[in-house]
Parts: sequence; structure tokens; C-alpha cells
Amino acid sequence: MESGPGEVTLLLGKLAERDPDAAGELMPLVYQELRRIAGYYMRDERASHTLQPTALVNEAYLRLADQTRVDWRNRAHFFGVAARLMRRILVDHARERVAAKRGGRRARIDLDQIEVGLTREGCEELLAVEEALTRLREFDPQQERIVELRYYGGLTVEETAEALRISPRTVKREWAMARAWLQAELAGEAA
Repeated sequence: MESGPGEVTLLLGKLAERDPDAAGELMPLVYQELRRIAGYYMRDERASHTLQPTALVNEAYLRLADQTRVDWRNRAHFFGVAARLMRRILVDHARERVAAKRGGRRARIDLDQIEVGLTREGCEELLAVEEALTRLREFDPQQERIVELRYYGGLTVEETAEALRISPRTVKREWAMARAWLQAELAGEAA
């Protein structure tokens, strides 16, 4: 089902007002985009993996619909929050899978080569990126958020700018700086 951004924003307003029908009306309008984001995360996984894109979408949507303290601004804001929730769900899943394997020297990881899937190697890479993003957040929370929306959420520069209420030019500049910092951090070269 196709919808315009205005229709999603209207339903998000109704959801915030606790309209009992809003969640049911919203799901068909946002499902395909949520599925695209989940598919991006799960793109390299085997068909029999225990966490499927549909389960990821459903878990994220349940958490989104349960958000009572969020002032939904617009469609981009909704998908930004959805990307953050999916990231948390995947990181939690990855932590469970590699909880026993800790310590030792960090492996060098190239940000452009990371496959965010949930194979054992994918879990380790996802956790390395998560740790690097946590460190980035300490230095620059806005850059961390931009990476989250662009890398995890698959949002465009314009959608990211809209979600964060900053200019596309700022997104491009901050995205470039964050990527360079993360590349160095993941390669073990950051100060």
C-alpha cells in the first residue's frame, strides 16, 4: 500500500494521541519501508536463521507502537526511531550470540566491508561497530545519530537532515567526518 508522507505523519499524530485505531492503520503504510530496513540488516543471512526480517520488523513495530513519550514529528523521524530500535534488537541478539567470546586484540575491520548480518562473524563485526559508535557518541552525539540513520536506517541525506532538523549540507559534512573517524577506529588507528 502506497502512502504519502502526510498520511503517515497524520497517523503518527493520532498514535501519539492514543487513538486505538492508529496503530492498525499505520502498519500497512510503513510496513514495506520497515521491511526494507530489516532486509538491509539481514541481507547476508541464511534462510533458516532464527531471526528473520519479518520478526525484526514485528519486534520493532511493537516497540514503536508502544512509544508513549515520543512526539512523532514526521515520517522521517518515525523511520529514524525504527532504525534505532532495529539496531538495538540486532545488537542485543549479537551480544547473546558472542557473549562468551570476549577479550584479546581487536581485529581490524573495514567499515565498507562490514556485512551486518547475524552470522558469527557478522555478530562480531556488528558489535565492533556498536562499540565504535558508543565511543563516537562520547565525542559527537550528532555524528553518531547520522551514522545510525544513514548506515543502519538506510535514510538518504535529505531524510536524515529532516529527521535531525539540520541541513543536508551539515549531514554530508558530518557523515564524511564520522565515516573517517569510524574507519580509523575500526582499523585500530584512532587515538
